Amino acid sequence: MGISRKNFFIGSVAAVATIGLKAADSAGTGGKRKMMQGFDETDAGKISKVPWKPFSDRKVRVGIAGEGVCNFGSAFAYQTHPNAEVVAVTDLNPAKCALLQERTGAKKTYSSCEEMIKNAAADRLEAIYIATDAPSHARLAILALEYGLHVASAVPAIFGKDQLELVPKIVEAAKKSGRLYMMNETTAFRPQCFAMRRIFEAGAMGAHVYTEGEYFHYWGEKGISSYNGWRHGLPPQYYCTHSNGFYTCTTHGSFTEVTCIGIKSDLPDFKDAANVYGNPYGSEVALFKTSDGGAARMAVVWGVPGYGCEMGRVHGSKGSYAAKTGAYWYSGRENELFAKLDILKPQLPPGVPAGQHGGSHAYLTDDFLRGILIPGHKMCVDLKTALDTTVAGIFAHMSAMKDGETLKIPQV
Repeated sequence: MGISRKNFFIGSVAAVATIGLKAADSAGTGGKRKMMQGFDETDAGKISKVPWKPFSDRKVRVGIAGEGVCNFGSAFAYQTHPNAEVVAVTDLNPAKCALLQERTGAKKTYSSCEEMIKNAAADRLEAIYIATDAPSHARLAILALEYGLHVASAVPAIFGKDQLELVPKIVEAAKKSGRLYMMNETTAFRPQCFAMRRIFEAGAMGAHVYTEGEYFHYWGEKGISSYNGWRHGLPPQYYCTHSNGFYTCTTHGSFTEVTCIGIKSDLPDFKDAANVYGNPYGSEVALFKTSDGGAARMAVVWGVPGYGCEMGRVHGSKGSYAAKTGAYWYSGRENELFAKLDILKPQLPPGVPAGQHGGSHAYLTDDFLRGILIPGHKMCVDLKTALDTTVAGIFAHMSAMKDGETLKIPQV
């Protein structure tokens, strides 16, 4: 995947010079929330009737970092998957750490993720799931890779323009260690994205023409709780994976150029850009050029009350797939090919719940474990796809802050 710091910054310099909120209700309740958006979506869609088949008799020894505000560490089924053993857990909050230990059955706890990583050899850890605050993901992933651990990370892989310098470092750490990195982008195993990926990979959709992705997550008057307030005033496109993923996790292409419109918000977190990011925008809509010659429109919207969704559509030269209805429009002989495709998500091991965010959680865990245990298995959201998904959003926000100036996006 060769990328050097020099090559990456050539593009950078040119460009520069959860459990989701069901949100406040539409009546306007001052930011009261019933449940974090996405964590109430437990419908995994239609599942294949083909029974699950064991792929290994080995258990991967896993450490989990972070239960946090969203109880995210325990939400991805490592404790129930037959090919994983949760050995150690950590959370900076002792009460949350104890809760994570109780939920996963881990025998050991640590006071920090760094401490757990540095004791990996003693614990015979093979992999770590990083579910900490977003600004810490890249730094902890690099450390874990350097200690010889496979890494699964919550989104995003890279957080904001100040972390762009970490892109070549995480690529180098993965290359040098020979270990796997995967980002837990839930879009990848939402039913509609899984189906679109199967159709696209089979050639039934033809060449990519246009994709739309939408992440609506109302912020509310009180904002969203987060460690050290990292969500306070969060630029929408810094958290772009739930929209961008509809393109990258379907086609595995990348974004090459962007122009982005920022919409200002009077919500307290964004009013007068009085936040650590200097960000006035509560919503951002980006138009991208894609590496396959197509286009994509990706919206991340914090400022629309009473509505929440993660939705996308992919259109190709031979057909389009309607995610909500499952209808497929085609031309020519693609109907014969489409009729033979299995676009249903496979079964999970008995006793493993699919989880939230469209029943995607356990599928991501299963994909990660297969990557570790099955030689040649290609995970859907590997390091390249993770960076292609994430870095584009950082440049989209930079474009918005430049009144929509078109910026080139460096390629991994």
